[in-house]
Amino acid sequence: MSGGAVVTGLGIVAPNGFGAADYWEATLHGRSGIGPLTRFEAGGYPAQLAGEVPDFEPADHLPRRLIPQTDHMTRLALVAAEWALADAGADPAQMPEYAAGVTTASASGGFEFGQRELEKLWSRGPEHVSAYQSFAWFYAVNTGQISIRHGMKGPSGVLVTEQAGGLDAVAQARRHVRDGTGVVVTGGVDASLCPWGWTAQIASGGLSGRRDPDRAYLPFDADACGYVPGEGGAILTVEDPRSAARRGGCRAYGEIAGYGATFDPPPWSDREPGLRRAIETALADAGAGPDEVDAVFADAAGLPEADRREAEAVDAVFGGRTRPVPVTAPKTMTGRLYSGGAALDTATALLAMAEDVVPPTVNVTDPAPYCDLDLVIGEPRNTSLHTCLVLARGYGGFNSALVLRRAE
Repeated sequence: MSGGAVVTGLGIVAPNGFGAADYWEATLHGRSGIGPLTRFEAGGYPAQLAGEVPDFEPADHLPRRLIPQTDHMTRLALVAAEWALADAGADPAQMPEYAAGVTTASASGGFEFGQRELEKLWSRGPEHVSAYQSFAWFYAVNTGQISIRHGMKGPSGVLVTEQAGGLDAVAQARRHVRDGTGVVVTGGVDASLCPWGWTAQIASGGLSGRRDPDRAYLPFDADACGYVPGEGGAILTVEDPRSAARRGGCRAYGEIAGYGATFDPPPWSDREPGLRRAIETALADAGAGPDEVDAVFADAAGLPEADRREAEAVDAVFGGRTRPVPVTAPKTMTGRLYSGGAALDTATALLAMAEDVVPPTVNVTDPAPYCDLDLVIGEPRNTSLHTCLVLARGYGGFNSALVLRRAE
């Protein structure tokens, strides 16, 4: 069964825009938020670029009592959640007690919290240090803080599937809405720009070591050499369209029409990766054929082999069309935001449908030989957008696909 849930509010905290309006303007004009890492001294590390949320002063947006109780990631998520609820005109305090819930994604943000807590414990002596103690509850901190702050007692949860988590969380929100929850706050915000987190990211082997922000993250380009990580993401409010209409005073950005998720076979297997099946599952769930998709928002790993596999999956599904499907990767302006990345792509696709424009992939100038995609590079492309597909892959083999439709 497809449909049954619409997105009514957006809260965006991104390296190239703080707030949905600023982010969308920057994205359409190709303005990047990637630059030298400033959150700590990174001169001795092999990777030194990141997408950082600019000019964020927590005291300007949150009660001062919350600041010592939270870390950078949670503060960003709290601000984004407040914006999303305000954008939807939804006040959980005015709803029945269990009518609102929270389902978010988390992946790497616990490093900053864990580093801070371990430093506290270490100051008491090494015998007090416990990795379990520092990480035991970080996955739930965003969800817990958002639900407590807004008094939301409905179903809650956290999805941990790295970059794919943002789509998985939105799909779980749709399930809760179908089951009767009035409003679900969902999406993902991540932040791991601290020494401990940076070391772990470098160990993955996927980070670009280039110093030029314009040449460091080049998905589907012949000169691709890895990705640039970043912080931020998007929080969305998801509702049943009928209850949203009864409440009044809100807009529907789009319908969550279809979703599919798969897991890749082990690296030594000769079986096909799972992204194609995730796309086909999402289209079937939406009751849509490949010809109905007007744009694809790519995962865009920035790693040649991973990009080749994504290009092959997209071509396998859409290659038979009379007109090629436009493919874009706006995250080239933010970096890969882990669990916040796919949530931000979802928000970007919804904004794109509202204005019938596909935002550009920046800095990519020489598509790789394997890439037969219709990449939207350099400038945005004006075209009718009724249905969009968002793709995401998480470290370890996660694949997710989400179909969005323009809300009628």
